Parts: sequence; C-alpha cells; structure tokens
Amino acid sequence: MCVTCLLRVFVEAAINVVSGALTLALFIRVALSWIPGARLPVLGGAVYASTDWLLAAVRRVVRPIDGADFSPLAALLLINAVTFLLLRILPPVI
Repeated sequence: MCVTCLLRVFVEAAINVVSGALTLALFIRVALSWIPGARLPVLGGAVYASTDWLLAAVRRVVRPIDGADFSPLAALLLINAVTFLLLRILPPVI
C-alpha cells in the first residue's frame, strides 16, 4: 500500500473522529441543559468547554426564536456540512 493512500485514510479517520466527538459533545450538552443544575464538574465542564466556541459563533447568526435556542441544531448541521466538504476535497485513493 502506498504512503499517500495511508495518509489519506488517516486524515479521513481524523476528520470523522473530530466530527463525531463534536456531535457527541453537542448531544450531551443539550441533554445536560434539560436537567436543572446538571452542569457536572468534570463531564459538564469538558462538554461546555469543547462546544462553547462553536455555539457562540452559531448564536451570532442564529438568534433564539420565542425563547427556543436552535443553535445546537444549526451547529450540528454545520459540523455535518463541513465534514462532508472536507471529505470530498480529499484526493481519491488510487
């Protein structure tokens, strides 16, 4: 197997892992937001720290509608779109 092929597979896997981790963190953050006072010290802190930058950027564009915050949904769509585009940019394996 060629080195270029291995590099492409590694980059593709890394993109998928980062995308999956951000998606999981968003789902956990949404679940924690439904439970009052559930900002757990270790898990909650890590989840909030890993998603704050993304949600802050999305909230500048997507405002709450009648008190409902759709920024996690918009962030999830953004993650999927960026993942799709990055995987399409990669050169094909020969």
